[in-house]
Amino acid sequence: MTAASLRFDWFLPTTGDSRALVGGGHSVPTGVGREAGSVDTAGRYREADLRYLANVARTAEDLGFDAVLTPTGTPCEDAWVVASALIPQTTRLKFLVALRPGLVNPTLLAQMASTFQRLSDNRLLLNVVVGGEPAEQLRFGDRIAKDDRYARAAEFIQVFREAFTDGGSNFTGEYYDVEDARTRRPAPVPEIYLGGSSAAAGPVTAAHTDVYLTWGEPPEAVAQKVEWIRKLADDEGRTVRFGVRLHTITRDRSEDAWRVADDMLAGLDPAEVEKAQRALAASESEGQRRMRDLHGGRFDRADAHSLEVRPGLWAGVGLMRGGAGTALVGSHAEAADLIEQYAAAGIEEFVMSGYPHVEEAYWFAEGVLPILRRRGLVR
Repeated sequence: MTAASLRFDWFLPTTGDSRALVGGGHSVPTGVGREAGSVDTAGRYREADLRYLANVARTAEDLGFDAVLTPTGTPCEDAWVVASALIPQTTRLKFLVALRPGLVNPTLLAQMASTFQRLSDNRLLLNVVVGGEPAEQLRFGDRIAKDDRYARAAEFIQVFREAFTDGGSNFTGEYYDVEDARTRRPAPVPEIYLGGSSAAAGPVTAAHTDVYLTWGEPPEAVAQKVEWIRKLADDEGRTVRFGVRLHTITRDRSEDAWRVADDMLAGLDPAEVEKAQRALAASESEGQRRMRDLHGGRFDRADAHSLEVRPGLWAGVGLMRGGAGTALVGSHAEAADLIEQYAAAGIEEFVMSGYPHVEEAYWFAEGVLPILRRRGLVR
């Protein structure tokens, strides 16, 4: 890690937003949260309409975040449509658009990416998500096994990249067979992010992607993942950057942040938590299993600290939300300390979010980022 090297991104809540954990994030299992009629009983749920998402995006841009992650999944609004609609609403902000190989042809994706780059003045990044939820894959008629989905992703990325070369792509594999696949080359070609904790994820990441993105496990566990991917990338003669996906609840005083977490827990219906955990237990994702292991589905509704898996790292988000399930909780300085630990583990990019996404962006950008700047870690 070098001085002033850390990058920070934010998140677009395309399932809607609220002050509650229930229904406040993406990939909420079917029948859980808002769909079950239990979201934010105070009536403060915010629809993911264009006006609100534009507000989140402009806030992220104004506060200095580099990009916004636009998630994929059937609970979400379509990532491409949302990102495209927000191009004229912003000027500098990049869009980290999540997509699933197998649901779009790689040559078509190359054309879409090329167009997006020109229309946005080169503000596109791509987050390849192989998919870990069998029920969701079947909604799209995708029946191939999990490890095979990583093999397909490798072919997908190869065809995608070759479509921008002078010779185009002439590729015959197990999943794709193209002849003279080509499109207009953007400058630059969008960087590709990919995550995964299973053995099948490593070789694909090392050979084909630019950034390995992991969910927020404790720093020592993240360091092991970084070492794993870095060794595989070295064997390929490549360099991969590393990012982490986290939520955040920070305040001027640590006790104030934990009071927010307490309120979130107190608002949960234990029956809804149990339903969410049953749905998440059906996931094929190794990363999802690791998120669930951090809390085990057990918690004390009166004490958010009961889900503190290490000082300042809270697993409460994962009680209701699929995907990234941990948050930095504490004072701004305490959050900065934990970020430094992730940076020491090799993390260079942080994709953050918080409920609600406008207010928490301000807390983080005005509270944590100045501390990191003073420490020489952020420009």
